[in-house]
Amino acid sequence: MNAVEPALRDEELARLLGVRPRAERLRRVLDRYPYRVAESAAAREPYLYRRLRALLAATPSAAELHAEPDELAAVLAEAALADPRLGMALVTQLVLGQGSLLRLAGAPEDVRDTLAAVDAGELRIGYLVTEAGRASSHLEAGTVAEFDATTREFVLRTRETADRKFGGVARYPGPRGAVVVARAVDADGRDGGVFGFLATLADRAGPRPGVLLGPPVAVSALPLSYHRVRFDGLRVPEAHWLRDGARLDRHGRLHDPRTPEERLRRTLAVGQELWGVLPTVLAALARRSAVLAVRHSRHRETRAVLAPGTPLLAHRSQQRALLGALADAFALSCAAARARELLLAARESDAPTTPGAAAGFAPWSAVSRPLSAYKAHCADEAERIVADCQRRCGHAGLADANRLPGYHGFARAFDPAGGDSRLIRYDLGRALLDEPPGGELPAIPADLADPGWWPAVLTRHQHTLTVRLRRARAEREGGGSTPFEVWNPLLDLAAELGATYAARLAAQDVPRALAALDPGGPYREPLTAMARLAGLRAAERAAGPLLRHRTLTPGDLAGLDTALERAYDLLLPHLDLVEELFGAG
Repeated sequence: MNAVEPALRDEELARLLGVRPRAERLRRVLDRYPYRVAESAAAREPYLYRRLRALLAATPSAAELHAEPDELAAVLAEAALADPRLGMALVTQLVLGQGSLLRLAGAPEDVRDTLAAVDAGELRIGYLVTEAGRASSHLEAGTVAEFDATTREFVLRTRETADRKFGGVARYPGPRGAVVVARAVDADGRDGGVFGFLATLADRAGPRPGVLLGPPVAVSALPLSYHRVRFDGLRVPEAHWLRDGARLDRHGRLHDPRTPEERLRRTLAVGQELWGVLPTVLAALARRSAVLAVRHSRHRETRAVLAPGTPLLAHRSQQRALLGALADAFALSCAAARARELLLAARESDAPTTPGAAAGFAPWSAVSRPLSAYKAHCADEAERIVADCQRRCGHAGLADANRLPGYHGFARAFDPAGGDSRLIRYDLGRALLDEPPGGELPAIPADLADPGWWPAVLTRHQHTLTVRLRRARAEREGGGSTPFEVWNPLLDLAAELGATYAARLAAQDVPRALAALDPGGPYREPLTAMARLAGLRAAERAAGPLLRHRTLTPGDLAGLDTALERAYDLLLPHLDLVEELFGAG
């Protein structure tokens, strides 16, 4: 499969796709250490560490990157494109680990040295929040940090086997740390809520006293050094308690102006940083996968009896799949651009994007409803797009050296990682029921090719599902039913509503993005064709639910096949231009 060369020069379009001026420099830096499958941990970890140090040396500090979401997203995307394992390591360290330090440290000087050491590649840090033995462990951490008023230290303990943390702990000989999410217990034994703690897990001699690393957990889809971690008396200085606005008095009593639920949201608000930039990474992987598949199909001849010697790309079924992948990747890119805008707006306001929301099945939608929705939607879409490209490349799509398995593993990993997507959809659906009824629904255009058609359909579909779920909940709430009894049979419908809400947001982003681009630009026609095709393909995939819930009638979709074929025909002449465009980002 052919490599992809950068070619993008249109600045406005580059911003939409999340490509920044430093991208080419980062690619040159990463190319010093060419991609290696490096199957064994002994070979993989030194190789990844060298690439990581080279990348860190070529990028601004974490503080500078976090101040500019576009730059942060672009660095992560280049890392993941070069090696999905490197991308995941950088997400964990730069976004979750250093992001927590920047956002939640009690005073900047408390973590200044740590941030500098990580920026220099002298310290690796991770983020340990998930507890391996319990579902929804984010809502009620079992790991505790008990305050010792005599030494002014917290003591991390894992009380039960089920409370062991699961996450990445780099395997290399230098110092390693992590932000550990745990329940603070003050000197009086009172529960003070969930906070992050900057813990040193290992030094050059190995794990620190009080840290027990379980055997490596193999994850073939995205191979890194994963472990279950148990704490038995690991000491953390008070300055490394990521206390935000809380404090401990001289007696060791904890005082926090926030309620426990607010504290949980605040501690986990680093997820908002991830959700704002992750869609850009996923969109970049989707675009690159589509280009790799197109180039593979362009040069691979078939010996089939119907047309011996013709390239795969001449076959209409292959055209539909790969033109569709390009179009879907463009739609994903529009959603990613909107997610970055929302993150920047949330940063500037320094207020929760879902004020007053309560955590339900998971805390994520209470942190930020729209950004959690983008995370779930974009991870699902990227996984689907990359998997389709893999299938259309035959055995080459399964070869690790061609990157597609790694791209798919990265996207698949973010179904549970970064906030479980199914739990996000459950909570989105539940929360939407408490929204006041909206105004009059927009009319659905008669022309399926109208750029407003698909967003209008999803707006109506969200309304239909909301009415149905609200009615079903009301029917079950009588007779003294518990919340579990009410919601247990309704979770799949709640998830469907949550997914529709997320899809509606993303669908509205496509015409919004097109409207912001130069109407006379060289890419206008292919972008418009991809926008139209992406909406029609989404409608084709969702036709069953749309008809089942009577959002549309069979007559409303009678022209869908014809509209799809016309959309493919409109995009096909621009394939070279789109390949060049997406090959750059």
